[in-house]
Amino acid sequence: MKKTIKKTTRKISKKTTPSKSKPKKTVKKEKVKKKVIKKEIVKKEVKKEKVNIEKYFEAIGRRKTARARVRLFTQGKKEIKVNEKSYKAYFPTDELQKIIESPLDSIKCLEKFGVSIHLKGGGFHAQAEAARHGISRALCLLNPYFKKKLRKAGFLTRDPRMRERKKFGLKRARRAPQWSKR
Repeated sequence: MKKTIKKTTRKISKKTTPSKSKPKKTVKKEKVKKKVIKKEIVKKEVKKEKVNIEKYFEAIGRRKTARARVRLFTQGKKEIKVNEKSYKAYFPTDELQKIIESPLDSIKCLEKFGVSIHLKGGGFHAQAEAARHGISRALCLLNPYFKKKLRKAGFLTRDPRMRERKKFGLKRARRAPQWSKR
C-alpha cells in the first residue's frame, strides 16, 4: 500500500511543482497612432419639389372599347385636360367638345372644377362618350344630389352596345360570302 501512496504523491508533487518551464515571450504593446483624417462633409442641397396633394374624385367611364379614367379636382386650375392636352385641342369638333362639357353644363358647374381625363382605346366619338360617362360618375361621388339630374339626362347609363364578334364561315359578324350558282 505504501508504494501506491508514494506514486500518487509523486504525481501530485509533479503537478504542483513546476518543472523546467519555458520562458514566456513578452510582447511589448506598441501604441499605434491612428491618423484621423478629417473629411469635410459637403451637404448637397437637394431641391425637393413640394408636391401639392390635391383632393380629387376618380371614376372610370366606358363606351365600346374606349376607357376614360377621370379625376375631378375641387382645387387648382379649373380646366379640362385630356391626355395632358386641352380638350379643345384633343377633340377638334364642336360636337365632341359639347359631349364632354354636357355633364358639367347640366348641373351648371362648368367653371367650378378641374378635370383630368386619361383616354385609351376606341375612336374619337367613343372616347368622348366614355369621358362624359366618367365625369358624370365622378360628379356623383362628389355630391350624391347630382345623381338625379345626371340620371335623367342619361349620362350615368353605360351604353351596352358593342361590336358583335366575327363568326366562322362568315366574312364579318353576319355578312355571308357572296353566293354563286355554280
